[in-house]
Amino acid sequence: MVRVRFAPSPTGYLHIGGARTCLFNWLYARKMGGKFILRIEDTDVERSKAEYRDEILESIAWLGMNWDEIYSQSERFDIYRQYARKLIDSGHAAEKDGAVFFKYEFDSVEIDDLIRGKIVFNELPKEEEVIIKSDNTPTYNFCCVIDDAMMNINPVIRGEDHISNTPKQILMYKALGFDPPKFAHVPLILSPDGGRMSKRHGATSIREYRQMGFLSDALVNYFLLLGWSVGADKEIISLDEAKHIFDISHVNKTGAAFSMEKLCWMNAQYLHKKTLPQLADLLGDFLKDKNFLPAGTSRQHLEKCAGLFRERLVTLADFIDAARFCFYNDFTYSEDAAPALERNLSKEVSALVSRLSGLTDFSHTAVEAEFRACCQDQGLKVKELVHPVRVGLTGKKIGPGLFESMEFLGKDEVVARLNRLIRHWSDKNN
Repeated sequence: MVRVRFAPSPTGYLHIGGARTCLFNWLYARKMGGKFILRIEDTDVERSKAEYRDEILESIAWLGMNWDEIYSQSERFDIYRQYARKLIDSGHAAEKDGAVFFKYEFDSVEIDDLIRGKIVFNELPKEEEVIIKSDNTPTYNFCCVIDDAMMNINPVIRGEDHISNTPKQILMYKALGFDPPKFAHVPLILSPDGGRMSKRHGATSIREYRQMGFLSDALVNYFLLLGWSVGADKEIISLDEAKHIFDISHVNKTGAAFSMEKLCWMNAQYLHKKTLPQLADLLGDFLKDKNFLPAGTSRQHLEKCAGLFRERLVTLADFIDAARFCFYNDFTYSEDAAPALERNLSKEVSALVSRLSGLTDFSHTAVEAEFRACCQDQGLKVKELVHPVRVGLTGKKIGPGLFESMEFLGKDEVVARLNRLIRHWSDKNN
């Protein structure tokens, strides 16, 4: 049975490069009917933190990837020391200065990479390498070989930054009497200008993307396209669909450039396709986490608000600023909306208030009909009244449909906010 692994180090949060490597391993396992192993590489005792481990596990689960087995290297130190003793006894390693050194015996190493094809290593990695440090803790390359061999990992799917480790590890495999696995080295994710990723370009943890209001399914979809393509210009693909068609040999050999603009586009596509109950669930959880949702907000209110903004959202975070008027009436009129209020239309808005107060049907169609009739009676073009009324109701110059917003707020709240606008003009002129 195929067994692959993702082996994060809990010395920091899970970032996009690691998440994509995790995704490719998970997809390969599911496509092949195999096992996906999660191995926490926490041999660096000083830098490894429980909070990072917990976040990594939480992020992987949030992205929709379940693991079949999980191990922590910190619980396997005795195993590594036993194999180090085996190498000492066979003459492949030696003890000095309290540490154990592996001795490389090298002519050339060749691998048939599942992504890159044949790679030949003709240079000696180094004459020797520490495998057990003087503080009795094991080192990365040694632990990696022992664990991959004992856990029957094959193939090893990892980032191309590990290519330089491959010949060292293969020599350790052979010295220990293990058969080396196949390897697949995934290209790095690059910045938009083709350089190394930085925080400025999106090298952000999955945790932060989640806090920014990105959806897990949109992130997974975008990560999937960073180096792999389903073909036929298809861009929207679910995790469930991808696990049936993923092919590691079709992963690109060259790095993929990260685009925040494309990720935002992808996230918007997923948001727009959510049903109102689905979007209300997402918004409810997100807004509660941000301490934004007023106590006692009804499910019906949240779904109606989601309906107003579904086609306008890029991330869930957009909702906090754009939809504040749906939950709070303590907003101020934004600076960029000031021009819409320069002309004093107190008389005209008062006439609108009188008309709206008499409505028994406050649907958006009825409100629009009354609004247009008011404009005609007052000798105004509709747009002349739309802009100040929108600012009065929402505090902003742009937003969802005005008449739909008025229906959402309800007659009493609309009348109260328009009277507040009238007082604003009155105070300004006195």
